[in-house]
Amino acid sequence: MSAAGCRAAAAPMPRPPRLAPGARVAVVAPSGPVPEDRLAAGLDVLRGWDLDPVAGPHAGDVHPRLGHLAGTDADRARDLERAWCDPSVAAVFCARGGYGAARMVDLLDWDAMRAAGPKVFLGFSDITTLHEAFACRLGLATLHGPMVAGPGFLKDARAQDHLRATLFAPESVRVLASAGRALVGGRARGVTFGGCLSLLAADVGAAGARTGARGGLLFLEDTGEEAYRVDRCLTQLARAGLLDGVRGVALGSWVDCGPYEELRPLFEERLGRLGVPVVEEFGFGHGEGALTVPFGLPAELDADTGTLTLDVPALA
Repeated sequence: MSAAGCRAAAAPMPRPPRLAPGARVAVVAPSGPVPEDRLAAGLDVLRGWDLDPVAGPHAGDVHPRLGHLAGTDADRARDLERAWCDPSVAAVFCARGGYGAARMVDLLDWDAMRAAGPKVFLGFSDITTLHEAFACRLGLATLHGPMVAGPGFLKDARAQDHLRATLFAPESVRVLASAGRALVGGRARGVTFGGCLSLLAADVGAAGARTGARGGLLFLEDTGEEAYRVDRCLTQLARAGLLDGVRGVALGSWVDCGPYEELRPLFEERLGRLGVPVVEEFGFGHGEGALTVPFGLPAELDADTGTLTLDVPALA
C-alpha cells in the first residue's frame, strides 16, 4: 500500500507477531490528554501481564494552548514514530482517544515506519484514523480494542480478558462471539476494516485515505453522535463510494447516541439496501465488554449467529 490510498479492502494484510512474556510495549498518546493516575494504573495492568511497558516521553503532556490535545502535534507524532522504529519495542498501544490523530498522522515518517517492520498496534475511537493509515500506508493488520488509560482497559474484566487472549494466545479467540442479532441475515466473507463511523467519514478525501472498500467486512461504532449525525456520516460514506462492494457490516456500540430505537430504522434504511448481511449490537467499541477486533484479516461474518470467524489468528 502507498500514500495513494487503499482502493479496496479485499487483500489480507501481514500480521505482526504475538506478544510473549517480558515483551516491551510502548504506550503513546496520539490524541487527547491522558490523566496521570489512569495512565499509571494502565501501566500497572500491563506489568501484571508480565509485559515491560514504557510510556512515551510526551504521553502525559497537554498542549500549551489547546487543552483537548495531548501535547503538540509534532511531539505526539514523534512519540509514535520513535516507538514504532525502536527495535526493542514489540507493540505500540494507545493510551486513549479523544481527538487529535488526524492532526498528527501526516507528520509521521511512513517510510521509516515501514522499514521498521510489523508490530502490534492497538487502539480505537479517534485512533480509527491511525488504523486506516496503518492499513493504507503500511499494509499492516492492527487491533481495534481497549486503550491503556481507558475504562474498558482498567475496569472491564471481559474486555481485558479478550484483549489479553488476543495478544498472547490469538488462536484461542479466532471466533468472536457476540450477543448480536441480524438486521439482515446471512453470511459473508471478506477482510475486516472500520472503526469509529465519524472518523471514517472525516477521513474521506484526505491524502492517503481509503478510496474503496470492495471485498471488506465493515465494522462501525461511535459515541456521542445523534441520529441525524450518524445519518450524515453514513451518507458521506455512501456518496464517496465507500459502501460499494462491502460484503457485510457489523454494528457495535452507540453509547450516548440517543435511543437505539431511533438508530435502528436508520441502519435498516441506509445499510439494509446494500443487500449484504448486517449484524447489530456485535459488542465492540465504546460499550462494556468490548471485543478486540483485528482489522485487515480475512474472516466470515455470520449475522444470524452473531459471530466473526477469522481465517487465521489475529497475530502470527
